[in-house]
Amino acid sequence: MHRKSCPEEYPITLIVNGYEVAVFQLTNQDLEDWAYGYMYSEGLIEHRDDIQSLQIDSDFGAIRVVLDNAFDAEKMLTKKKHYTAGCGRGVTFFSMTDVKTFSKVQSQKTYRLSVLLKKRAEFAKNSPLYIETGGMHGACIVHEDGEMVIREDIGRHNAVDKVIGHGIRQGLDPKNLVLLTTGRVSYEMLSKAAKFGFSIIGSRTAATKQAIQLAKYLNIELVGYLRGKMAIVYTSKGRVIDDVTEQVGTQPNLRVLP
Repeated sequence: MHRKSCPEEYPITLIVNGYEVAVFQLTNQDLEDWAYGYMYSEGLIEHRDDIQSLQIDSDFGAIRVVLDNAFDAEKMLTKKKHYTAGCGRGVTFFSMTDVKTFSKVQSQKTYRLSVLLKKRAEFAKNSPLYIETGGMHGACIVHEDGEMVIREDIGRHNAVDKVIGHGIRQGLDPKNLVLLTTGRVSYEMLSKAAKFGFSIIGSRTAATKQAIQLAKYLNIELVGYLRGKMAIVYTSKGRVIDDVTEQVGTQPNLRVLP
């Protein structure tokens, strides 16, 4: 397949109330969504109204944010940083122990495997930066009515921050939404989704052992290898229903791990 261009990444500094939080490698698109999503995921904000102003300074490669809440920059910046795994270098200030204090997800909403597979295929076909370059990650929110919101970035965790930021800005209720991602689900990816409150997370690839442990603890349904007519469910919350096996008449396509 011929690609028309190469993926691009830019160093962008997040500055909150005058303090430089970190420099991030980002795709220069949907940066406001990313800023909302990252700050929410890291506990800097709890609501969109916590942000008094947000300015994207393209000339200096910076996002400048003023918060209304009592942001203790000194306390945050003395916390231990955890650099995220994978492409598009990122940083989180939450440890595994911190994440276990998040609220457990409460949702009885179920989705058919055929629906998740269909949405995963639609997601792939509606990811223009990946189609253009072959080198982008994506994240997607699936609404109950099937509507999808897609964001792309050089980093898989950045793409997830962008869809979470969209959710925060739009005031979405996450408990019946699905998060789909193109990237491996590691503990920091799981923590972002858990902080927002997604009940189901699906990926086209694998999840790490630490992410699976956290998903079980926080009552999140975690699904990997959503491809073609198959999937692996790493948890057993009963939210994903296998309606594919009967259609194709083969061995079970929904593999549930103990």
